[in-house]
Amino acid sequence: MSGSETARGPAASIHSNPDPADPLPTSLQSLGRAVYDRRPEYVRPHRIRIKIGTWNVAACPGTDKDLAAWFIDGGGLDGSVSVLKPSHTTPEGDAATDGQNPGGVRLVGGDSIGLYVLGLQEIVDLSLAGEAYNRMYAESPMDKWRAALEAAMPPGYELVSAEQMSGLALLIYASPEVARTVTNVSTVQVGTGLLGYMGNKGAISTRVVLGETTRVVFVNSHLASGPDPAHLDRRCWDIGQVLSRTQFEAVPQGGVVEDAPETIGDEDFAFWFGDLNFRVDGLPGEDIRRLLRLHTQGEYDLSRRSRRSSSSLEEGVIIMKSSSGDTEDEVTDRSTSPSPNVSQVDTEDPSLPDPDNFLPKEDSDDEDFLPDPHEDPASLQATLDSLLPHDQLQRVMRAQKILHEGWQEAPITFLPTYKYDVGTVGLFDSSEKKRAPSWCDRILYRTRQNLDSYREKIRQAEASKKRDEEMKALGIDKAADDDDILFSYDPSEDAAPVVEYDYDEYDGAADAPDTATAETQGADRIRMEAYVAHQRITSSDHKPVTSVFTLNYDAAVPHLKAKVHAEVARELDRAENEGRPNVTVVVERQNRGPDRRGSNRRKSSGHEIGVDNDAVEFGDVAFLAKGTCSLTVANTGGVPASFSFVDKPSAADDGSSSMTWLTSRFISTSPPPEEDKLPDLGRDVTLQPGETVSVLLEALVSSPSLAQSLNYGRTTLEDVLVLRVQEGRDCFIPVRATWLPTSFSRSVEELTRIPSGGIRAFLSAEGIHGAIPYDKPVNFAAPRELLKLIEALESLLERAVADENMLEGCAVPREEGWPFDSSTWRVPEPTRSEAKANLAAALDTDSPLVAALPVDLPATQHLEILSEILLLFLKSLTDGLIPSSIFPRLPALSKEVEDTKTAVLDVLSSDSPSHNVSFVFLTATLCRFVEMLPRSERKGLSRVIRGEEGRRVRDRVAAAFAGAVFRVGDRKDEERARGILEIFLRRD
Repeated sequence: MSGSETARGPAASIHSNPDPADPLPTSLQSLGRAVYDRRPEYVRPHRIRIKIGTWNVAACPGTDKDLAAWFIDGGGLDGSVSVLKPSHTTPEGDAATDGQNPGGVRLVGGDSIGLYVLGLQEIVDLSLAGEAYNRMYAESPMDKWRAALEAAMPPGYELVSAEQMSGLALLIYASPEVARTVTNVSTVQVGTGLLGYMGNKGAISTRVVLGETTRVVFVNSHLASGPDPAHLDRRCWDIGQVLSRTQFEAVPQGGVVEDAPETIGDEDFAFWFGDLNFRVDGLPGEDIRRLLRLHTQGEYDLSRRSRRSSSSLEEGVIIMKSSSGDTEDEVTDRSTSPSPNVSQVDTEDPSLPDPDNFLPKEDSDDEDFLPDPHEDPASLQATLDSLLPHDQLQRVMRAQKILHEGWQEAPITFLPTYKYDVGTVGLFDSSEKKRAPSWCDRILYRTRQNLDSYREKIRQAEASKKRDEEMKALGIDKAADDDDILFSYDPSEDAAPVVEYDYDEYDGAADAPDTATAETQGADRIRMEAYVAHQRITSSDHKPVTSVFTLNYDAAVPHLKAKVHAEVARELDRAENEGRPNVTVVVERQNRGPDRRGSNRRKSSGHEIGVDNDAVEFGDVAFLAKGTCSLTVANTGGVPASFSFVDKPSAADDGSSSMTWLTSRFISTSPPPEEDKLPDLGRDVTLQPGETVSVLLEALVSSPSLAQSLNYGRTTLEDVLVLRVQEGRDCFIPVRATWLPTSFSRSVEELTRIPSGGIRAFLSAEGIHGAIPYDKPVNFAAPRELLKLIEALESLLERAVADENMLEGCAVPREEGWPFDSSTWRVPEPTRSEAKANLAAALDTDSPLVAALPVDLPATQHLEILSEILLLFLKSLTDGLIPSSIFPRLPALSKEVEDTKTAVLDVLSSDSPSHNVSFVFLTATLCRFVEMLPRSERKGLSRVIRGEEGRRVRDRVAAAFAGAVFRVGDRKDEERARGILEIFLRRD
């Protein structure tokens, strides 16, 4: 059963007692921390007035209507039953002059109240749990009190916090100027009632930060009621629970939020108020009432009642509904008419002073002869002084049982605040219980200096006790030792020598304290201007109590902080730039790869890679042709630099690296001794200042899927390499290349329309970019590139067999499946890659294939390279020799080989003649290979292979070509495709 509404400012503040500022470090640090370390440069003394009010409204109706009269306007005071002079008067010179007083301390908000803090108790009747629930959530009592307070306050005040816990409520409002400086609002509820956790008793605590420096805590509490010693112990237990269980949100320090929460005791100023329920004991209640009646009996004079108007009567009396009166804090039963021995009074009297606007009068000569009220036996103050030694709160504080750690209270100069008959002034409880009058409603306060002084006093006492115990343990009698020192003194021997000093002339200005900070750092950081009870507020059985405090505190000045912020930002930026790793990337040389004529060209350069226009240009890049470029990365900073290239996700749909065309690796700038190859330095490199490392960039398009996308213009050869420098700025290196169209990764129908001269010349002459239109004339029955590959294979096969027969050491390999099975290849890398690139360029430019092969290799190795390029060409066909649309219509395998062949060719010729011709040429060549290759150790051509050996050879060749020729879906179709191809390899 709780509710809250809190207005929170920006989450940034600093402590009023920070650690000494450290010099700006040379290493990188946060801007917020660096500004925080220079807070003495922008923190200045400020002053604020805070008004605190507490009232137990006893769930009486209409009490909200009295709020403006006593809390805002300061009405309801009665000079006959209280000493109206505040405990501490405002010293001369504190009046604000344009917001600045002569002492140099800025009075925030001038003479007006900067913070209004209102603590209420029993705003709902908790005698019945169901009724309390309905009232809290249906009637919204907090809304009623907020509306009453906002209507009474001067315009412009802003809500800082509004919190409710059962019958407790705490509301804080700030003036327009103060509201801008309030941050880090944190509110905590601690219930100590039923079962030790219910909210019918306990406290609401709110922590705010003023001016980014000063923590202020407000605690509104309602403690256990009852006059017995057990109730006193329970009140002390309640306070201990509030202190131990209250944990506020941590306040960021220089932009860093601490993990540990804050507690009561971490603040700079604290205020504890509310219905503390401490009683006056040790005296009979009737004696206390009789003693106080001597000062209030004027209120019982019935003759005065006759002189009051009926309207005055009606305004001064609030008729309460009947109540059971079973609990200690409940309102006593009232009849529908006032008691005959009670004089009714007006709640408003314009002649009464207002503590909010209280200013001391000029001192007069007569005041020197006024008697001290504490020494006048007939004065009210003397009576109060005789009762206060029996006040439980003061007694437990003196006994250091609770609230003794620096907490203090101004002198009490007003009547007890509890318990009165509702609707009366000065008439204490006349019910059957006749409770003894007590100061239940109190306002305590504490500064950080109060708490530190208390802790230092305890520390000194413990240290002194420890020294005494150590002396006793050593058998030293301190008293006897002191007497011996006193009576054994010999002036002639023990007197200190006289030293003459040369004094400089005294300069008072040099030793004068800084008036701008001396007051805020001294003992007068807080001053109470008023501590009064409003006796003429009669709508509850408690009297409201108010206090007005003046706080001297340190606060950040916005324009000074902005100046420091700008200076720190510049300093940090300079230090960061000096301490941050810095590298420079320079293009050393560029190998632009093959040009349109098939030759290689190289461009040397030495420009530095910039941010905008500079890029690495590879020039023309052809299929299977590798282009390289070297970069140099130099550490041009003053600290070691560690860097690496950022990996990029693959652009392929299947998640593979088939779309990758650019690779990079770090290599040493000089080869190791006795080695020609530059070693790879790995993924991450660290350079000391002045050191360099080379980067080898390689552009290679070897994937048929990437070549297809480039042929059809769906992608381009452009990329940006990101060189990530740890704790430094990333370097972005644009890379570009120009794609040379290729005959690989195109359809059979496109390739049949390419005339003699090659695809590059054709596309350039026709101005075609992308796919070759099908409206172009067909120049060949089958792709010319495929026919050239088949012819070259047959020619090389004959030459290899001839070399074996005529030359020593030129044996043809006998492995089954050679030269089409990759497991039988013997040509090493990078010879194979270079040869394949030359063959692809020869196909694209319609050049002789055999001339593109390395001259220093035997015919058998030429066969291996040509076989690999043939398989790659077939695999790259976008539709395949047997497209997926035709394959399902091919006949099933049968024992009649010729019938199967005829049926397959009929389907192909009817659907796509070009595919049919291509398939026939290919299978005829493969069949010839199977026949011509030697199958034994003897030299010469073998006869037609039959039996088991022939079947194994055909299976190996069919397995190598089935995936390249047919476009099928699953494994079952692959087996069928291999069977069809194996039939065409037979020659029966």
